[in-house]
Amino acid sequence: MDGGAFFIPFNCFLLFVNSEGAGRRIIDWGYDMIRFPVFVVVLAVAGTAFGLDAEPQAKAHDAIERGIAYLRKQQAEDGSWSPRPGPAITAMAVAVMLDQPGIGTGDPEVAGALGYILRHRKPDGGIHGGFLQNYNTAICLSALSRVRGRADAAEAVAEAQGFLRGLQWHGQKDPNGRVVDPNHPYFGGAGYGSHGRPDLSNTQVMLQGLHDSGVSSDDPAYRRALVFISRCQGTAENDMFADRIEPDGGFIYATSTDKDHVGTPETKAGPIAGPGSRLRTYGSMTYAGFKSYVYADLDRDDARVVDAYRWICRHYTLDRNPGLPEQRKLEGYYYYLMTVGRALDAWGATFVHRPDGTRRDWANDLIETLVGLQRPDGSWVNESSRWMEKDPNLVTCYALIALTHAAR
Repeated sequence: MDGGAFFIPFNCFLLFVNSEGAGRRIIDWGYDMIRFPVFVVVLAVAGTAFGLDAEPQAKAHDAIERGIAYLRKQQAEDGSWSPRPGPAITAMAVAVMLDQPGIGTGDPEVAGALGYILRHRKPDGGIHGGFLQNYNTAICLSALSRVRGRADAAEAVAEAQGFLRGLQWHGQKDPNGRVVDPNHPYFGGAGYGSHGRPDLSNTQVMLQGLHDSGVSSDDPAYRRALVFISRCQGTAENDMFADRIEPDGGFIYATSTDKDHVGTPETKAGPIAGPGSRLRTYGSMTYAGFKSYVYADLDRDDARVVDAYRWICRHYTLDRNPGLPEQRKLEGYYYYLMTVGRALDAWGATFVHRPDGTRRDWANDLIETLVGLQRPDGSWVNESSRWMEKDPNLVTCYALIALTHAAR
């Protein structure tokens, strides 16, 4: 070496680790690099993870502060936010608040919300208001896993983990009396409740809760979930629906439309018109599936991971939920942005590479997008009402979660 210079092979990526050993981000991972042997160069640097520019980070923190201030003003006297679907939205608000430095369980709004969540505990470990059991319990589990020093929260976490494992489809009988074994389209998935057909959204929410609460990726729940998730993907590795889904590496919504159409897969993006019509994949579910693969610790050269990552590179955008028809492009938009933030933060790469050779710093892009969409009162809301995205409490939580992951 001369004057501190060093040579890095073309098939390297850089992994910067701060001096505390916390926070790291892979600086580059090209569109094709995932297919080839990769050498890792680890450089110790001071401060936080390399990759996010100071100006976007400052913008993100300001937007987060304004969003949390908005939520504080909207909290109901019982400690809840938007309680109609159950305690889930309240739990999202708690989680994003506890993720911010300087906000702890002694915070008045957090304390009130935790009381509201814990009042929804059920004897079987569920945390819900009588419906949407998986959805509510998993999101509450994510929030409670951030609480330290409270025996009631720790007990609720352990019980909720067991409850979610019990809801996951494996060994039960489906509504038609057929045992859900590994050859069943339901196997490994989770739905809204104990009898609902599973879908990828609920399955990724379940894994999010298990992941956040420290359940190992070696846990059987992850292994079972991988069976279901893989069957929602347009890949040659799909052992059940490879001929029904567009083979572009993306994901659809579910392996069954409903209990009367078990084994008839469903997408919210519609079919691709033409001979041999297949189901169209789309953004929010593709990032959900990709994130679940990362949480499950699949090898990065696993064909399913490669196919999903390449879909993300080809369809990278933050101005719509890609894959949905033009007239519906904003449906589930903020859920999409939240899932983008979680997935790409978990993946760890600074850049998303497009096939044309350009690359985008996803965190900077996500921050700029959300800062531009924030309303004067600090909230966010979607112009499309699909999937409750006219509710500013829910959408503000989605946006704050996305910003928190982008600003790490």
